[in-house]
Amino acid sequence: MKIVGLTYDLKSDYQFKDGDPEDANAEFDHPSTIDVIAEAIEANKFKVERIGNAENLLDRLGSLKVDIVFNISEGLFGRNRESQVPAILEMAGIPFVGADALTLGITLDKVMAKKIFIADKIPTPKFFEVNSSEQLNHTNHHKFPLIVKPRFEGSSKGLSENSRVKNKTELTQQVEYIINTYKQPALVEEFISGQEFTVAIIGNEEPEIMPVVQIKIDGKLKLNDKFYTFARITSDRLEYICPAKISAELKKTIDDLALKTYRTVECRDFGRVDFRVDREGSPYVLEINPLPSLSTEDVFKLVAENAGITYEGIIGKILNYALKRYDLN
Repeated sequence: MKIVGLTYDLKSDYQFKDGDPEDANAEFDHPSTIDVIAEAIEANKFKVERIGNAENLLDRLGSLKVDIVFNISEGLFGRNRESQVPAILEMAGIPFVGADALTLGITLDKVMAKKIFIADKIPTPKFFEVNSSEQLNHTNHHKFPLIVKPRFEGSSKGLSENSRVKNKTELTQQVEYIINTYKQPALVEEFISGQEFTVAIIGNEEPEIMPVVQIKIDGKLKLNDKFYTFARITSDRLEYICPAKISAELKKTIDDLALKTYRTVECRDFGRVDFRVDREGSPYVLEINPLPSLSTEDVFKLVAENAGITYEGIIGKILNYALKRYDLN
């Protein structure tokens, strides 16, 4: 029986500091999520060795006896935090599930990811980066509304009702908030009014595109000015609709773009691509997440069921794609 190590970060791993925002540990998992993933791996006839975060991995590296590591660790600090566990495993010669350190580093940094999208002609909202609010005094060609985000965060960290800005005053205030609170540059994008979708993909040589999921907020599919925020994720105001209520033509466009994005940043085994579609029906890639949540409350369980697969089944497929990649089947 193959042994699968499991690397992860628990919300309790994060020690809050003075000045931290309430969403500082938003990317980390609840113990119940780790239990569900471990049980799903075991249901596929593997033995699970729980490792935990990057520090635990370093402590155990010399004595670790696993065939492969299923990595869902977000890392603790810094722009390269998602790359920490994969870099350690690669250095130690231990196979692992999911994207490598380079892909994870590029995609967590939204500015770097968008530069790659643009180079490969993947439509993404126009943007600029702000390192200090003083920069805004020298750039007056803003077409409002805009949306302000931290440059390298996930799980909708830093996104609130104040993130969508309609004038220079609101822009300046939100840029200062992001820079001061999250200690990183602000990413300022054109705001795409319309609908929002997400697409999960699994596999490598011939990836499987899972059913498109549509985001419903406050009972509405036509979101217009509504968008994902940290508060909405943690409330009952947000719903996932699968399959999305869209035309076959739009579905094909979104599927093709999702696959192109997945391949462009060289995702491995699994990932998720997020879209906004404007009122004219044109899709824009917001971001790709090669380390998406596998919580049963998130989209992977939903798309698996819609595709006729159990949650345990989709976890098994992801793991087996990785084993095949290393010729360990």
